[in-house]
Amino acid sequence: MNKRERVKQIFRFTIFLCFTILLFWWVYRDQDWTETFNALRSDVNYTWIWVGIALGILSHIARALRWQQLTDSMGYKMSLPNSFMGVMIGYFANMIIPRAGEVARCGVVAKYENIPTSKLLGNVIGERVIDMIILLTMTLITIIWQLPVFIQFFEKYIAVGTNLADKGDYMLKLALIGFAILVVAITLIYIFRRSKLVTKLKPFITGLKEGIITIKRVKNVWLFIFYSIFIWVMYFLMLYVAFFCFDFSKNLGIGVALTAFVTSCYGMVAPVQGGIGAWHFMVIAAMMLYLPNTPEMQANVRTFAFLSHGSMTMLYIVLGALCMAFMPLYNKFRKQ
Repeated sequence: MNKRERVKQIFRFTIFLCFTILLFWWVYRDQDWTETFNALRSDVNYTWIWVGIALGILSHIARALRWQQLTDSMGYKMSLPNSFMGVMIGYFANMIIPRAGEVARCGVVAKYENIPTSKLLGNVIGERVIDMIILLTMTLITIIWQLPVFIQFFEKYIAVGTNLADKGDYMLKLALIGFAILVVAITLIYIFRRSKLVTKLKPFITGLKEGIITIKRVKNVWLFIFYSIFIWVMYFLMLYVAFFCFDFSKNLGIGVALTAFVTSCYGMVAPVQGGIGAWHFMVIAAMMLYLPNTPEMQANVRTFAFLSHGSMTMLYIVLGALCMAFMPLYNKFRKQ
């Protein structure tokens, strides 16, 4: 990485970090941190946090196995340890720069497995499409199941509803602009198809396309579907078991947990490191629809969000850092 690229990365990191800190401060601006840390010391059953961490690790193993299926269908044999460590390094990179993890995990795996980065990126895009389908399905189920609660959510946070409506109109315009750009790009590529630049990009574009359509060639489709569903069930259970850590939340039920989980997933889309602040806001807002709206209860729910997200974040940081350190050693030993 040259000096210019390094400066750009530092600038991006600083901007995202400032926005993350600002959002987190806004969510927790009224929190009494002395009471929060006292509650974390004496009022939490940490057994369920460890259960949640175990469930999280299982979800990441399933994601690594699913990725193996995709590379195998392209004719590349990727080792499970490299697949798993690549996934965890990706999560770790997202804690530094949002959405950088997809590129990071493809880069490190391509280095050690001799698989073109473009094909791995295509795999990741295909995975994201499958994950989005599952999330939208879970969202639909939750809305139908908890319809009065969602109506109350949008009435209470009318600004959120307005922003979503505006965003829908904005996204439609953005999609039309994107389509127009795509048409122009394809036209230019066709016109200048014999130029040196297009000749250099052609292998990358071909690899990207092959990686995306690999889903159609998966050998064991049912196993791929099982891994995909298993990943999201584990994600949900990570949050659900955290409900048993506190007396106020242990009897809330699976419907409350599902509502909080679905809304939290959209919080993770925000351009902040690890969804910090946005994730907390969505979970707190969803849970408070089911609980008495008192300052004490609001403080309890904020503590819950802080602990559940914090444990998930520590899992990504610790495992991601360990994988970054261990991956070169593993592959050196593997060569020998």
